[in-house]
Amino acid sequence: MYRFLLTRQWVILTLVALALIPTMIRLGFWQLHRHEHRVAQNQLIGDNLDAPAVAVEKFTAPGRTVPRDDTWRTVTATGTYDTAHEVVVRQRTGSDEQSIGYFVLTPLLLPDDRVVLVNRGWIPAGTDLTKFPKVPAAPSGKVTVTGRLKADETTGNSGIKDKQGLPPRQVSLINSEQQAKALSRPVLGGYIELTSSSPKGGKQPQPVAAPNHSDIGPHMAYAVQWWLFSAGVPIGWFVLARRERRDRAAEAAKAAATPEQVPATAAAD
Repeated sequence: MYRFLLTRQWVILTLVALALIPTMIRLGFWQLHRHEHRVAQNQLIGDNLDAPAVAVEKFTAPGRTVPRDDTWRTVTATGTYDTAHEVVVRQRTGSDEQSIGYFVLTPLLLPDDRVVLVNRGWIPAGTDLTKFPKVPAAPSGKVTVTGRLKADETTGNSGIKDKQGLPPRQVSLINSEQQAKALSRPVLGGYIELTSSSPKGGKQPQPVAAPNHSDIGPHMAYAVQWWLFSAGVPIGWFVLARRERRDRAAEAAKAAATPEQVPATAAAD
């Protein structure tokens, strides 16, 4: 009855189906893990943003990588801006997530002669990308900044290529180790993403938008889809096998009918 399942075509189809089922199940769990990671990351960001502001030195030091659990913490620092070593970070989007421009990265000299990098915000790109853009002046004198602590950017964690040979005072990544070489001073690992400043100064770059930590993404829906697909494979295989059996039975019955029986049957109808 189901001997056709032993044919080459059906053996291959069955093997493919058997391979698809565990593959789809694993893909579903992969999406589930991505969902869980996203939820945990959102929780971390929310908790750290809501935590009281503390001195940046509590979480980082020169040559130290900012731990994941400390990213997005609200931190403060007091010092004077070193605008002579200010740089801009290329190819960054504004708050509308469409306009391309620069982040303004300014070293803040701390009282102990160390430095912390401050991302003062975003400015639009000018017409000549080979020149240093016009940057709103940083507040002069002693200033206290408050912002979100971020880890150094690398190509690995940001996906941004660290391009070489850029125009003077332009960089691709916000990286404390790179800036320490240019400053010849100890630079705290990571950087501060500015949210407020005292004094504020005149016109300033557009603040970087706070991270969206409420969107959990589509990963759970994708996980359910993969699991439904995995359940649909054996169902689809069974439906195809039943249809094949029915078609073969119909062909066998037609072949068994004699030429004399066909007109007799037609006449009876």
